[in-house]
Amino acid sequence: MEPTTLFDKIWDAHVVNKIEGGPSVLYIDRHFIHEVTSPVAFSGLESRGLKVFRPQNTVATPDHNVPTIEQHLPIREELSRKQVETLTSNCERHDIPMYGLSHKWHGIVHIIGPELGITQPGMTIVCGDSHTSTHGAFGSIAFGIGTSEVEMVFASQCILQPKPKKMRINVEGELAKNVTSKDIALYVIAKITTSGGTGHFIEFAGSTIRSLSMEARMTLCNMSIECGARGGMIAPDETTFAYLKGREEAPKGADWDQKLAEWKKLETDQHAIFDTEYTFDAADITPMITYGTNPGMGVGVEGSIPDGDDLTGSDRATFLKSLQYMGFHPGEKLKGKKVDYVFIGSCTNGRIEDFRLFADYIKGKKKASWVTAWIVPGSKQVEKQIREEGLVEIMESAGFELRQPGCSACLAMNDDKIPAGKYAVSTSNRNFEGRQGPGARTMLASPLVAAASAINGVVTDPRD
Repeated sequence: MEPTTLFDKIWDAHVVNKIEGGPSVLYIDRHFIHEVTSPVAFSGLESRGLKVFRPQNTVATPDHNVPTIEQHLPIREELSRKQVETLTSNCERHDIPMYGLSHKWHGIVHIIGPELGITQPGMTIVCGDSHTSTHGAFGSIAFGIGTSEVEMVFASQCILQPKPKKMRINVEGELAKNVTSKDIALYVIAKITTSGGTGHFIEFAGSTIRSLSMEARMTLCNMSIECGARGGMIAPDETTFAYLKGREEAPKGADWDQKLAEWKKLETDQHAIFDTEYTFDAADITPMITYGTNPGMGVGVEGSIPDGDDLTGSDRATFLKSLQYMGFHPGEKLKGKKVDYVFIGSCTNGRIEDFRLFADYIKGKKKASWVTAWIVPGSKQVEKQIREEGLVEIMESAGFELRQPGCSACLAMNDDKIPAGKYAVSTSNRNFEGRQGPGARTMLASPLVAAASAINGVVTDPRD
C-alpha cells in the first residue's frame, strides 16, 4: 500500500462525497462558534426554515467582544453587548451548549476546546475564526471558515472544501534557553514568508517539535496560518494522550482504550510524499520580535531591521510603507526601543504555561512605571490556575494586574485597544495596521520577550 501522510488519513476518512474536478463534501466532527461570525449564519439558516442539524457537535463561547474587567456587569459597548446577547439567544433556540461569561468554563474558543477535551486526535474541526488551526496540535484537521460555510455546517454538519496540498516543516535539535514555540513560529514565517504556505496544510515534525508540550504545540499550530497555510498539525503522541486523559469531554474507561488504540495509528507513514518540505535547525532560532505590519517581518530580538535592498517594485514600496507606519528605519535595532504597552494573552499565548513563564521572569522585579500591561488569561480555568498557583501574587508584587478572560488586545473589537502611535509588545498573532486599535504599533513576541520588555520598559532580550 502506498505510504500516506497523517493529513491524508484524516481527510480521506471524512470525505462523504467527492465532486469530480471540484471540492469534497467533508464531514465535520466539531464546530466551534463565537459571537462575531455566527449571527448571519443563524439568520440564513432560519430564513430557510432549518434547525442546526447536529447541535451536540457544536460548542459556543463569546470571546472577541467581551470586556476583560467587571464581567459581572452588563457589557457597556452597545454592539458588543448585542452580539453576545444574540449568540446566547441563538444557542438557546437551537439547543447548542454555550459557555457564557458567567460559566466556569468560559474562555477563548481555541483555548476551551482543548482544555475541556473536546478537541481530540483524528477529528475535523472548524470555526468561523482563522486561528482554528490551533486545534491541529492534537493531530486533527482544523481550519477557519467563512460565515456562509458556518451556515453550511449548521445545516448539514458537512462543508464543501478543496483538498489542500501538503507541506512538512521539520525542526531538529534542542531549543536554546528562553526560546519558545512562539519564536519557532515567527522564525519559520520570516524564513518562508507570509505567502510561503499558501494552498498547503502543514505538518510540523522533527525532534524539536516532539519535545514541545501540548500548550507550546498549540501556539505553533495557531500561527501556522500566518504563512498563508490552510492550517497546521502535529502527529499525536504520548504527550498528547497524557494531556487529554481525564479531561471533562475526553473519552473514559473502555471508550478511552478504544480511542487510544485508534489515535496511536495517526502518523505519517515513512516515505510518504509531501508537495513541499523544509528543515530548520533549532540552534539557529533565537527570541524573535516583529518590526513591520505582517507576522513575516520578524528578526531575532538582538538583530537589526533588514535594509530591504533585495526588494524591488511593489515589494519594496510595501516594506517602506510598513516601516513608516511603525516609525522605524531600515538597519535599525529594535532592542532598546521604548515600549508603551505589553499584552500577554490571546488564543496564541493565553494558556497557563505562558503565565508561568511570565511570572517566573518577573518574580522579584518591578514593572517599568510607564508601561501599561494587560495580563489576560485565555479562560476561566486558566485564571483559576493562575490564582491557585500563587502567580497572581507574583504579578501584583511586580506591579501587574490580572484581568478576566477574553480575546482582549489581540484585536480592536473590545475595550482593550492600544492608542494610536503607541508601541505594544504583544503575544498575540497579528501585527496588521490597526489590528490592536487605529494607529497602534504592534511588535509580536513570546511571553518571555514581553515580560522582559515590560520590566525594562524597552524591547529586551530575555537572555540578557
